[in-house]
Amino acid sequence: MRPAFDPTLYLVTDTELSRPHGVTDVVRAGVAGGVTAVQVRDKRASRRALYELTLAVREALVDAPHVAVVVNDAVDVALLAGADGVHVGQDDLPPAKVRELIGPDLVLGLSVGSADDLRRALALPAGTVDVVGLSPVWGTPTKPDAGPGLGLAGIAALAATARAGGLLSVAIGGINATNAAAVWATAVDGICVVSDICAATDPALAARRLRGTLARRKAS
Repeated sequence: MRPAFDPTLYLVTDTELSRPHGVTDVVRAGVAGGVTAVQVRDKRASRRALYELTLAVREALVDAPHVAVVVNDAVDVALLAGADGVHVGQDDLPPAKVRELIGPDLVLGLSVGSADDLRRALALPAGTVDVVGLSPVWGTPTKPDAGPGLGLAGIAALAATARAGGLLSVAIGGINATNAAAVWATAVDGICVVSDICAATDPALAARRLRGTLARRKAS
């Protein structure tokens, strides 16, 4: 049985941006402020370091079992660290093979940057992918190789197609407290944030502001 996965406010970690707080402190504070899911991402870390970081994040959230911990790219780390899921990109292992490796009980996310990417994801056997990460909304320095921005209209179109196909969708790329409401209005199931929380002086307050923005938009 797959864990409950609430992607409303999805924090993607960045080790460098999290200094001087540290990733685990940022994660703990972010969850206190309203983060609902965490993706452990560190492209520069060795597998051993990523494994240890994932364990530390899980330990930091021991009192928040409702917050899923997902590992970016590294299927082996996700399995060894007891994570709730894994997120892969278009250039990583094929999603169908990843599902074979992780079994039926973990969440599988897949990055999608175009209608063609999404079409291929929807053509996979049911239950292969759970959530698609629509990226980037706008260009962002935290992932300069992510490709051209999809814009709000592009995100809205992909989110609608994903939902019709039974997949959750989250948007990532350049999202912050000033534009989160506009992204949320595209009808994605969640927004992914990196620098607006990781680099914040007060990550808990940053998360709280983002959740407040989403709540106000939903209420309207």
